[in-house]
Amino acid sequence: MDPSGEQFQIEGSGYRAVVTESGGALRLLEHRGRPLVDGFAQHEMSSGGRGQLLMPWPNRIRDGVHEFGGRRHQLALSDPGTRTASHGLARWAQWTAVDQQADSVTLTYRVMAQTGYPWTLDLRVTYSVSPAGLRVTQSATNRSSEPAPYASGAHPYLCVGTGIDHLELTLPATRRVLTDDRLLPTGEEEVAGTAHDFRTPRTIGSTSFNDAFGDLERDDTGTATVVLRDPASGDGVALWVDTAHGWIQLFSADEVPDKARRSLAVEPMTAPADAFNSGAGLVILAPAGQDGARVSATWGVKEMRNST
Repeated sequence: MDPSGEQFQIEGSGYRAVVTESGGALRLLEHRGRPLVDGFAQHEMSSGGRGQLLMPWPNRIRDGVHEFGGRRHQLALSDPGTRTASHGLARWAQWTAVDQQADSVTLTYRVMAQTGYPWTLDLRVTYSVSPAGLRVTQSATNRSSEPAPYASGAHPYLCVGTGIDHLELTLPATRRVLTDDRLLPTGEEEVAGTAHDFRTPRTIGSTSFNDAFGDLERDDTGTATVVLRDPASGDGVALWVDTAHGWIQLFSADEVPDKARRSLAVEPMTAPADAFNSGAGLVILAPAGQDGARVSATWGVKEMRNST
């Protein structure tokens, strides 16, 4: 068996995507043969979070500790280097396909109550392709008798060829989350006048990213869109998020051997790092069977050509 388990392929309108049993991850996305995400091979495990779903929280929780409902909870430190609990509980889990069509697939995974997260959630993700590109909807339903804290994210790496330094980036965000050496939030700053202001498209150059951005500028539908484009050809790729996503994390992987600056992780997130402690963007799921026990968030990726 492949390390990422069963492979679920969907196709339509020139798009082809492959989703894996392990983590419900987006392993491959291309349009008419051109890669739009820098994923991983079928014989490999995901590395650097490539394509993985980050549920029931994205990014890091300080010391793996959080308090909720008057109780202190200790999660496993899944990122020993920063002494944090990182990227949720579902990224290596076995997800089950419950519906597959030629152009869509839906997978589910039940997070059982456990040390540090004593709530049971039913997680669900639907991937679909259409002329508008790839659409991904991540959902959670609380099956516990008590309220549960929740947030979600995903970890695709966007690519336009190989390398990012020569690409133009459009990032419609007015604020950046500042972090310490453990990548935990210490505050926020306005991007205006800084090296991280990409509200107007410009070349990435040597700019390094491992940052969350918020206060997103949106269109009339509430959609915020990040664009990577090759100025020479005009071709590019865009990732969009709905109003449930208040933050986008960018990661250029500068310190990752063999993958540094090869592509740019553009991570849709409903909450920033350490939201279980700060409360920023945190959703409180109501007990099972009540209004508010379920929440969903949608994002997508599409090809850009020339001026499109």
